[in-house]
Amino acid sequence: MDRYAVIGNPIKHSKSPLIHAAFAKQTDQDLTYIAIESPVNSFTGTIKDFEAAGGKGTNVTLPFKKEAFALADEHSDHAQQAQAANTLVFKDGKIYADNTDGPGLVQDLKCNHDYSLRQKHILVLGAGGATQGILGPLLAQAPAHIFVANRTPEKAFALAEQFEMHGDIDGIGLNDIEKKPYDLIINATSASVTGSALDIPKEIISEHTWCYDLFYADEPTAFLTFAKQQGAKNCIDGLGMLVEQAAGAFYLWRGVYPETKSVIALLKTGNKQQLGT
Repeated sequence: MDRYAVIGNPIKHSKSPLIHAAFAKQTDQDLTYIAIESPVNSFTGTIKDFEAAGGKGTNVTLPFKKEAFALADEHSDHAQQAQAANTLVFKDGKIYADNTDGPGLVQDLKCNHDYSLRQKHILVLGAGGATQGILGPLLAQAPAHIFVANRTPEKAFALAEQFEMHGDIDGIGLNDIEKKPYDLIINATSASVTGSALDIPKEIISEHTWCYDLFYADEPTAFLTFAKQQGAKNCIDGLGMLVEQAAGAFYLWRGVYPETKSVIALLKTGNKQQLGT
């Protein structure tokens, strides 16, 4: 039985084992998938130990995505763009790295919510690793413009410069956000993890604005609560993105692409038995 895992710190909250168990049941794949919490200063050792024990591949989550990229021998275009990896494949003594986060976000918006990114004015909040992983795939959808806003403007400037060859993008400070509605606002900050509110102007949200939080929780995040209070047209958390990025990793490992909509629906109901666990 082939072995896979998700590695992060912390990791107990992860829904990835449920998702991959559902994919395996659906596609009749014989595998195991577990969550492993790696010490913050021992990621490489954790990866090597899992590979030595017969592991075939891993997902990688916070705070190890940049380390995963650096550890790999070969990289996909998406990983190279993001300079970070969320999926590793072990084969012939080498490590191959991919990043399915951005494609997962685009897939969720386009296929699960029927939302076209073409010619949209997009505001991305935050300039950390999460933003780095999604900008390339977002720009590939030909939006009108992307603004990356960050509390430390210099980080937003640097990201915009890194991706400017792929489309129209600018970096700004959080305090410099223009007070006008955007088509799509994506929260990629850690505010939803800590439960803190973002100091952003309410004028950026109108009845036409879609708001998307890369993070997911059992209750609406502070960002989505704020967006709903301002009358946003649609408020979406990152559960669909989580499942879609997992499907991309599953395909990379197993060569079969699982159906995702039923898995998203079952996760929302919390029905572990139907998920195959």
